[in-house]
Amino acid sequence: MRSPHQLRRARLGALVAAFAATAVVPATVDAGGSHDGGHHGNDRCERRNNNTYDKLLDCVTVLGVREHLRSFQNIANANDGTRADQTAGYDASVDYVEQRLRRAGWRVDVVDFEYQDTEVTLEQLTPVDATYPSGAFVGSGGGTVTGTVVPVDLALDGDRASSSACTADDFAGLDLSGPTDIALVQRGECSFGVKALNAQTAGAEAVILFNQGDTDAPDRNDLIVGTLLPDGEAVTIPVVGASFEQGVALAEPGATALVDVQFVTRTSQNVIAELPGRNRDNVVMAGAHLDSVPEGPGINDNGSGSAVLIEVAEQLGNHTPQNTLRFAWWGAEELGLLGSTAWVGQQSQEQLDEIALYMNFDMVGSPNYIFTVYDADESTFPAPVPVPPGSEDVEDTFESFYTWRGVPYDDTEFSGRSDYQAFIEAGIASSGLFTGAEEVKTPEQQAIWGGTAGEWFDPCYHQACDTIDNVSNRALNVNSDAVAFAVLTYAYSTEDVNGVDGKRVPGRPNRIPEPAGPEGTFPTDGGGAHAPAEPASLS
Repeated sequence: MRSPHQLRRARLGALVAAFAATAVVPATVDAGGSHDGGHHGNDRCERRNNNTYDKLLDCVTVLGVREHLRSFQNIANANDGTRADQTAGYDASVDYVEQRLRRAGWRVDVVDFEYQDTEVTLEQLTPVDATYPSGAFVGSGGGTVTGTVVPVDLALDGDRASSSACTADDFAGLDLSGPTDIALVQRGECSFGVKALNAQTAGAEAVILFNQGDTDAPDRNDLIVGTLLPDGEAVTIPVVGASFEQGVALAEPGATALVDVQFVTRTSQNVIAELPGRNRDNVVMAGAHLDSVPEGPGINDNGSGSAVLIEVAEQLGNHTPQNTLRFAWWGAEELGLLGSTAWVGQQSQEQLDEIALYMNFDMVGSPNYIFTVYDADESTFPAPVPVPPGSEDVEDTFESFYTWRGVPYDDTEFSGRSDYQAFIEAGIASSGLFTGAEEVKTPEQQAIWGGTAGEWFDPCYHQACDTIDNVSNRALNVNSDAVAFAVLTYAYSTEDVNGVDGKRVPGRPNRIPEPAGPEGTFPTDGGGAHAPAEPASLS
């Protein structure tokens, strides 16, 4: 038997797919982004077995995807504008996915998982009385501290170039000898962990770390909460975040505050749906995170990936594939990939060995989109994580689809910074799609994909404005077909990934091109690889 790599190269030399003659020409997109043929709710689509590319892609439509997005928006509207984990909006989202998939004929499990969380209170007591939104940094200690606020080398005016708490010298002359001193530290220059550890070493019993305010951008002014690790592994005191404006208020002479961090155990849910195949021991997985950030309804991040998976699943409900299909909607991704990590940890090694591959769909409808694929073959970006064998074939499958459709694409770093992380750590081949988040589109990218240079790919990323109006129908249309194409490809054969014998997808065979190659518009920055809301250790 040839190796998966040899099989992959052979397939790209003459990759055969089963498109009907009407599907050889790329589908036309109207102003609303839907196909000319087929529409959601079509009785023909619901009755028939969509077991060929042309039938499945005809029935998977942007109208169907938007129906699910509208449902997610309505859920958020009814639940304080959010679908974040541990909210009624998330619970309703779980119920919606479960009901739709059961109705479509899939076997559905709602699987609980637990994780450790924090409850945080930050109150300024003097010279003003105010309670501030806050959060504990990853690696923070717990406890309650009520005491004097001690500013540490702050830069509140001018360019606000701050190196607050980056060295022991910053604490020279400060009195942190009392039992309840709270160090007030500004973001800038060195990592959060270094700042917190230096404050602890200097005698502080708690730290308030506020944003730098060095630009007008929200991410440099709003509440900042990140991770102290690995630089702050020895930190044992409470470390909480604040906005720049709140930091200025806390820096007033005579300020006192209450910092309280308590650890609690939360329970959340993943939704796991399965469509049994003839081969029960060879499982093709695809997933998208279901939760939003607390600030908004999360319609692009990640209602888009979630809705596309529901639409594809519904159009496959009358189908018995060769390989078993398993779709997942993950909880608590925005808290640090918790749902997918927990689920992988719940599986035995035998169960993990049955998973041929995993495909991840996180933000596939960005309004100022580009089309990117996780760079598993490292043709553009050296991966900072191990790349499991077979991942290159998953990448190539998406790229071949884009090439066939005449859609330019680029690489995004295979970084492990979304729900595929736990799968690649378990040695499972992975790739996926991404249309961009808070990175700024360049003039070169505008020339290739349209949109607006100088703006984020998703201008509402992690904000209240991530609503039903914050998605591109064009991006959803192309990527819903890309997902359907890849799912059906592997539903019949994963031979090129893991060497397991499969079958050709039914229908008349037509040649699919080799990948045309990425556009190469990300020279150094990792291609805008997505990260959950919990950022890395930042300065």
